[in-house]
Amino acid sequence: MTFNYTRGSEEFACQVLWSRYYRSGDPCQDLQERYSADVNVCVPITSDGLVDPRWGRADRIAVANVGDGKIENWEVFEVLWSRLHDEGTPARHHARVARFLRENDVEAVVAHHVGDGMVRMLDTMGVPLYLEATGDARAAVLTAIH
Repeated sequence: MTFNYTRGSEEFACQVLWSRYYRSGDPCQDLQERYSADVNVCVPITSDGLVDPRWGRADRIAVANVGDGKIENWEVFEVLWSRLHDEGTPARHHARVARFLRENDVEAVVAHHVGDGMVRMLDTMGVPLYLEATGDARAAVLTAIH
């Protein structure tokens, strides 16, 4: 679902696949309130810093700590999910991803595309998912959160 919201004189679109948190009926407003303090955001990245379109098969994941409208810390992990994805069952792979998110205190995921099973897993974890991210990974994180 895409929601529009306005901050000052600027209008933004917010694509969100997550519904358990919303209090006001406006998910973008609720997420902005939730992220008014520091937040850890996860994004799959390529070796040149772009958003990797393959969330579940990404080789690198960046965890960005975002606060006050800027990235305060950016840490890259070599997860090799492209190789690990087909080792075992889908549930085993989803558990691997969930463990990574918990170990790194991830509060939101920014990605280009995520499969239905992973969408359900993130929803169960209560982790907001921002889709259709492209281009520079750092810019995609800031665009999704702000």
